[in-house]
Amino acid sequence: MPDIAQVDVRTDVTSVPLPAPDRATAGAHAYNRYAPPQATSLLTGPPLANGNAMGDVATTEPSYEPPVLNNYPPGLPADVKPEEQAAKASDRVAQAQEAPVATESQLPPEPADLPDDAPAVAATDQPFDDPAVRPGSGSEADPDTQGISVTVSRPWVDPAATPATIPAVTGDDPAPFVESISIMDDSTPLALEIAEETRRRIALAGRRFPRPKDTRVVTVSNQKGGVGKTTTTVNLAAALAQAGLRVLVVDNDPQGNASTALGIEHHSEVPSTYDVLVEGEPLADVIQACPDIENLWCAPATIDLAGAEIELVSLVARESRLQRAVTTYLQEQKKLGNEPLDYILIDCPPSLGLLTVNAFVAAREVLIPIQCEYYALEGLSQLLRNIELIKGHLNPGLRVSTILLTMYDGRTRLSPQVADEVRAHFPTEVLRTTVPRSVRISEAPSHGQTVMTYDPASSGALSYLEAARELAEQVLEAGTHLDDDDLQPEEKA
Repeated sequence: MPDIAQVDVRTDVTSVPLPAPDRATAGAHAYNRYAPPQATSLLTGPPLANGNAMGDVATTEPSYEPPVLNNYPPGLPADVKPEEQAAKASDRVAQAQEAPVATESQLPPEPADLPDDAPAVAATDQPFDDPAVRPGSGSEADPDTQGISVTVSRPWVDPAATPATIPAVTGDDPAPFVESISIMDDSTPLALEIAEETRRRIALAGRRFPRPKDTRVVTVSNQKGGVGKTTTTVNLAAALAQAGLRVLVVDNDPQGNASTALGIEHHSEVPSTYDVLVEGEPLADVIQACPDIENLWCAPATIDLAGAEIELVSLVARESRLQRAVTTYLQEQKKLGNEPLDYILIDCPPSLGLLTVNAFVAAREVLIPIQCEYYALEGLSQLLRNIELIKGHLNPGLRVSTILLTMYDGRTRLSPQVADEVRAHFPTEVLRTTVPRSVRISEAPSHGQTVMTYDPASSGALSYLEAARELAEQVLEAGTHLDDDDLQPEEKA
């Protein structure tokens, strides 16, 4: 053992190192440290110096005698004799030296399937052979080591109860997975939320959405900024594409954020929607494939599109230039024998200028993202008036088909109030799914991705996947989806 340094507990002064005592001396030191000032030394007999924390040690043999400290514990009974306490300490040391080490066959059985949380532990006086110090394990076993045995109790487990079993999984049927979630612990709000999200995710795993008979052209618009138009456009498009549908995103916003989120280059030299609207270029010449998601394409926007508002004023049929470009592209793809697109989503700027008017004229449906705040409600009435004007003069088939509530915060009273108000006025258009505030949704564009690929397990990705499913299932309600008889042989397979 290394040398031991004695410390004055009153002055915190360390003395010079002293030689290590043997076990008997250590036992005496354990007593003398708490003995009263005039206690008789167990080894020497004569009393130690009084009033000195590092008192003079009277010894009659060369062995080391620890000093007695003047720190008499206040809890020691007055009638306890120091000689009796010292004798008991010496007896305990002798018993520890003589205690045998248990063999491996004498060890108590280890409890199986211990829970992760802290169990109830009971310590006993039985010796225990620590595997870390067994002979041959790299360190020598100390035969004088007093060990403990551990008894684990699990009072919360009913020994007579039959443990729940997870049902077997066969094929691609998600029903056994959903059934197994009911076994999960839902005793806390967090566990209940995790279990619910797991049920929702399993119900959507690997699911293919119904295909519409004709290409659905949807404009995502709201003249108020910051409500999630671009985020909704790219994430819905990604969710639809991941479900087996063919989707094109037309970035009609000069900021080009939709192009960024899809990982598409959109600097000034790149052909963009500006060339389609102002220069009359074919839409097929500007479309690029999304690098991360199959069956997803994008017509990017560049900063040149910011001047298109002024340049379109002097052009003929300025309100319908995007409509002609989209219609021509669909017809060309059909002539070439290419598989038709299922969805075209048009992202709009936060305004009601000519770019937004072109998007309204080109589309048959309008999807309105609404932030769950009062200002978003205030601007909704103005947006609906403009849609009615477009419908009456330029596009009679235009209709508001979908309203999606975004940035929903269930911790506040405002978000549920706004949601209830919108659902009261638009009972059939508002989707059941609400998109919560999620930092993952905000982080994804900085990596050139949608949240569907950046963090598919996040709550935001799950919400947009559910919203895409509701959007796709609208064709089932309208009866405008492809039946099995309408599918090609390879699609049926």
